[in-house]
Amino acid sequence: MAIATTPCEVSDRVTAKARVNGVALHADGELLDAETLRQRACTELLRQAAQAAGLLDPDDQATPDGVLSEAAANAIEALLEGTLKVPDDPSEDECHRHYAAHESAYRTGERVHLRHILFAVTPGVHVPALRQRAEAALLDVRNHDDQEFDRFTEAARTLSNCPSAAEGGDLGWLTAADCAPEVAREVFGHAEVGVLPRLVRSRFGLHVIEVVERMPGVTQPFATVRATVAQSLRQHSYVTALRQYLNGLAGAAVLAGVDLDKPLDLHQGQRALEI
Repeated sequence: MAIATTPCEVSDRVTAKARVNGVALHADGELLDAETLRQRACTELLRQAAQAAGLLDPDDQATPDGVLSEAAANAIEALLEGTLKVPDDPSEDECHRHYAAHESAYRTGERVHLRHILFAVTPGVHVPALRQRAEAALLDVRNHDDQEFDRFTEAARTLSNCPSAAEGGDLGWLTAADCAPEVAREVFGHAEVGVLPRLVRSRFGLHVIEVVERMPGVTQPFATVRATVAQSLRQHSYVTALRQYLNGLAGAAVLAGVDLDKPLDLHQGQRALEI
């Protein structure tokens, strides 16, 4: 199912040599999507900060593929443990407020019946033109009101880059675990049914998505998920502190060929920084 297996990213490709304080982030001629480049830049900022703090040998070198040495990974971990100011464990009131505001995140058994039209990004594709085609398809299927003709099915069969095109884009009943995280965030925990009014961007491409039907599932009681709620709040605090620290490092660095003004998705913590 292409909604969960295609490896491409939706992003313009980076062609110029990008550097952090003169250190190259990729090999000559290597093409990186913007998000991967920004992740490498943040990792390099942390590697250099660990060296400046005396936690990493000055002779440690960045590699063209962005993979850290074991010593660098350990030094960055020590740097963050000693630098980030993360608040204490959340209070009971904070946990209750978070739970009340995000009850949909603690449902079990939620399922949706989806159809989609995938505009996949492949090497060499012109992303702006692809987006125009996807937006035109979205407008077409949303504005087609002929009850005798299923425009979504026809569009999926002719336009979609997913094997589900043969089934009119029908993906069947899915849980959040069946979908790419980017798709799951847009689809689950909501009430809307029908063609979503916006394109859904994922690592696989651009999706025109229709929610055919929903099974809402059951919300778990607070007592059952209290530990999960607390962990979510701790993770949010860590991510906030990490982003602030990286912003400070970026502000003091000399950057070339990479834009760190747009916030990184750091909700995966160390994974996003490749450490």
